[in-house]
Amino acid sequence: MKQNFKKAGRHPKIDPTAFRCSVNFTAKEHSLLQTMHEKSGIDSLSAFIKMQVFGKTFKVHYMDDATRIFIDKLSALNARYRTFAIDYDLLVNTLRENFSEKKAMQALYKLEQITIDMVKVNKEIVALARQFDNIWRDKIKE
Repeated sequence: MKQNFKKAGRHPKIDPTAFRCSVNFTAKEHSLLQTMHEKSGIDSLSAFIKMQVFGKTFKVHYMDDATRIFIDKLSALNARYRTFAIDYDLLVNTLRENFSEKKAMQALYKLEQITIDMVKVNKEIVALARQFDNIWRDKIKE
């Protein structure tokens, strides 16, 4: 009679040996370890400790909430510029098709003044973004 074995359960580990080490910390040392672990961004505390023991390097990336918000707002502003350009072209074509030349020129003059103001604001935004970038570079150098 043939025995029918089903493949169920866990797959066997490649290296089944596991050694565990115990380290005792004071409260101050433990809090320092926790802050270092949080800064590293590594999910597992044991992986972080292994990296520290065996001298593997890791990078710490700081994500400032103000920076993230600034980048999000800047991206949203660029999206609005794209929609503005599409609407601008559509408006100019509509003015040419539906109005007399005199009325179309009056509307286009007002539109041109608003566009000039928008370009000034855009230049201010670019200057502020460069200033922000220089400040961020100085923070990284420290």
